[in-house]
Amino acid sequence: MTSSPQVAVVTGGGSGLGAALCNLFAGKGFAVAALDIDGDAAARTATEVAEAHGVASTSARVDVGDAASVAAGAEHVRATLGGCDVLCANVGVQQFGAVDALTEQDWQWLLNVNVGGSVRTVREFLPMIRERGGFRRIVLTASSSVLAPSVRLAGYQTTKFAVMGFGETLRLELAAEGIGVTVLFPGGMMTRHLESSAAARPADLGESVLRQEDLEAMLASAPMGDGDLATAEHAIRNLWADLEADEPYCLTHGSHRPVWQQRRDAIDAAFDRMERS
Repeated sequence: MTSSPQVAVVTGGGSGLGAALCNLFAGKGFAVAALDIDGDAAARTATEVAEAHGVASTSARVDVGDAASVAAGAEHVRATLGGCDVLCANVGVQQFGAVDALTEQDWQWLLNVNVGGSVRTVREFLPMIRERGGFRRIVLTASSSVLAPSVRLAGYQTTKFAVMGFGETLRLELAAEGIGVTVLFPGGMMTRHLESSAAARPADLGESVLRQEDLEAMLASAPMGDGDLATAEHAIRNLWADLEADEPYCLTHGSHRPVWQQRRDAIDAAFDRMERS
């Protein structure tokens, strides 16, 4: 039997979507570990959820771009909370820029944190999840831009496509063990994501530059509609129910269905052409 209370671990737990996830699970009675490259922010989240929900909590400074840091974070969680039942690999940094303007350093940073960080997080915490019984889940944060891509976000979107593929494969591999994997597709949120992304970039990779022309081009290619911007708390309003039902995907909000349907129709048409040939 799984020991009580169950434990939820959230990377990127210091602010925004990650902090909202910590509050969600604390509200369900989980002990919570908030992990973040901003250790002070993680500590604030851990204190806030403990005070608000009366649950055990802990925090640690964890840089998912560094394998040793993730491993140390996992050992900290084991030592303080005893294990992990739900893991949210939630970190994602963002860099705007045209495809031919993104530098080698831009790609290195995005791939290492968004893809490598997700893989490292799962690798270090999966043994703890396997030790538990009952309700066990892994949440991987992709992006609504995987469903409806826009310009000037090639680097970020490429990494989030990879996170989706990683999550789909992981779900297949863990199904027989009763460990569910859900890919979360958050839309635009009222958070400090751009600010926190820029602050997290290693100095040796150069500054994360946000050009107004890139932002304007992106918004022009994917104009925002009603409901395309939400608070993090509103965005995850359906996540718990989706995890209970072991759904493979959770969409948070946004007017992305028409673009997704165009892509789906185009792929169906490609299948038709292949089958007729």
